[in-house]
Amino acid sequence: MSKQLVATAIGFAAILMWALLALFTAASGTMPPFQLTAITFAIGGGLGAISWLFRSGAMKTLKQPWPVWVLGVVGLFGYHFLYYTALRLAPPVEAGLIAYLWPLLIVVLSALLPGENLRWYHVAGSILGLIGTVLIVTKGKGVSIDWRYGHGYLAAFICAFTWSGYSVLSRRFAAVPTDIVVGFCLVTAMLSTGAHLVFENTIWPSDFSQWLAILGLGLLPVGAAFYVWDYGVKHGDIQVLGAASYAAPLLSTTILILAGFAEFSWAIGGAALLVTSGAVLASKDLIFKPKSS
Repeated sequence: MSKQLVATAIGFAAILMWALLALFTAASGTMPPFQLTAITFAIGGGLGAISWLFRSGAMKTLKQPWPVWVLGVVGLFGYHFLYYTALRLAPPVEAGLIAYLWPLLIVVLSALLPGENLRWYHVAGSILGLIGTVLIVTKGKGVSIDWRYGHGYLAAFICAFTWSGYSVLSRRFAAVPTDIVVGFCLVTAMLSTGAHLVFENTIWPSDFSQWLAILGLGLLPVGAAFYVWDYGVKHGDIQVLGAASYAAPLLSTTILILAGFAEFSWAIGGAALLVTSGAVLASKDLIFKPKSS
């Protein structure tokens, strides 16, 4: 098994963890988004920092050039700030769909990286995934764009470019160890705390199960996921990871159905077919790569 295939599989683990985001968020209660972001990123950063106790010298990873820090902080905090801003300024369905252009943008922008070639099946696979995502989010009822919410749509669009740009440009810093994500998470937690104090009222969980959901968020989709994603986009097939990212909302909806928070529909069945077909198409080179003699 090649190193690239292993790294791609590691990166895909982030997509599996992000599929738990909706379930854990729904179970976390009514905590405001920036407060929730601050706590969960603190947990995610703390998770990585604890590992330093068993790896001498790992903390030295934080000593990196300023472009590395700008990229990481803008990627993690900037994405979440713009995402929640978009949801405040525009209807959540439309804003969420615009923000979820990032997998398609990763595939397209990755063509600018050295050694990467953009093929028609990369783009076609990503578009199939996008259509599947639209079906899931809209439940097959279509989308209406109201330009009165133009500022929210713009924030969502910049949000999509922020995460896709972070993911693609991370490959330019492939030599930087993934331990740096610890610093990105902790700085994001601090900045999110500031945003919470400015924009929100503090609401604490009302029972132990909500605290468990918040802990789950910090350990997995807002914790370990960012570490494995960093490794995946730096060393794996970034175009496959971009197209495969459309599986996250499908998996998330499936988990919600199994947990009793949603019901199955024809739109979800159609989305499953589209997302799966798109992921296979975009991964054609990786799946059907001829064996070297």
